[in-house]
Amino acid sequence: MGQTPFRIGFIGGGLNSAVGNTHRIASQMDNRWVLEAGCFSTNDKINRETAAQWGLDKSRVYDDWHVLLRNEKNKLDAVCLLTPTPSHSEMAIEALNNGFPVICEKTLATSSKEAAAICRAIDMNKGFLAVTYNYTGYPMLRELRQMIIDGKLGVINLIQIEMPQEGYVRLNKNGQPPKPQAWRLKDGKIPIISLDLGSHLHNIIYFLTGEKPLQVVADQTSYGFFKDVTDNVICLARYTGNLRSQIWYSKMALGYRNGLRVRVYGKNGSAEWFQLVPEELIFNDVKGRREIIDRASCVEIADQLRYNRFKSGHPDGFMEAFANHYYDLADSLLEFKKTGVHTSPWTFSATIAKEGLEMLEAISQSAKNNRWQKISSSNLENN
Repeated sequence: MGQTPFRIGFIGGGLNSAVGNTHRIASQMDNRWVLEAGCFSTNDKINRETAAQWGLDKSRVYDDWHVLLRNEKNKLDAVCLLTPTPSHSEMAIEALNNGFPVICEKTLATSSKEAAAICRAIDMNKGFLAVTYNYTGYPMLRELRQMIIDGKLGVINLIQIEMPQEGYVRLNKNGQPPKPQAWRLKDGKIPIISLDLGSHLHNIIYFLTGEKPLQVVADQTSYGFFKDVTDNVICLARYTGNLRSQIWYSKMALGYRNGLRVRVYGKNGSAEWFQLVPEELIFNDVKGRREIIDRASCVEIADQLRYNRFKSGHPDGFMEAFANHYYDLADSLLEFKKTGVHTSPWTFSATIAKEGLEMLEAISQSAKNNRWQKISSSNLENN
């Protein structure tokens, strides 16, 4: 499309990061972004090694993220926050106050209170902030969203969504227990597992339906090696539009590396998408017909050129889905620079992230009180 790539700087995301290299590759896959500066780690050795491996100019590699924001003003088009979630609030607010558009790895913050402070900073600075929820970049999940919009499933009654993983119970090849990052072993008002996994599930339901959660009843427990850390959450939720959802996410589900699965049940049909088979969407109609849909089918979204870096039959995966998301982030930033707003359904604001945190807080409160819990979002007052 001829657009000069946006210049981006990373805060966090060094070689020892779980997400840094993924963001680097995804952001540059379609030539919409170029990484020009960074403060990749508080560890000087890792910081410098990351910059060297990724080919950055040494003069634009920083030991202190405050200095990066000061020195890179008017040089970068955006900064991307890839640090652990507890540090996001301070960094996002300072970046916004310095005039930077911000891309933030989910979860935006550790609480809805922190997220509200970020939202105020966005409003005060008339700023741009988008939160990355990479699973929504999968073409067949986007196709499912379009099918729902087009009414092919009829009125949506129920969504079953799950994200089982085994990271807190599986031994390594030497028979030793896992060793998560230290910050992941300190549950706050919202357990880390909800910030890690639950935030994705809230976002996917919103992405597919546009509906907002009203009430939840939940149970959360710990079964793995880390007894003070929640590793299994089960939730029933009532949504606007008379939608119901059944939600399960776990890090004690042996046999599941990442079992993200979405089942959508409507009046006229149902659909299922499984992340480990991302190229296929299963559709069942009211007359019992069953269809497997892929990028080569008669589809509305997934056959677009941008989703077909190579032809169907040659599977795309997680990295390409993340690249789709970065493509959308570039479009949103371009729109924002021209108009002062961004309206893409493919990118997600701090407000949506805050609503997710409010739901996760309600899940935690429900589990503690053993009862249904209303979600205290101001966005639900008129629903």
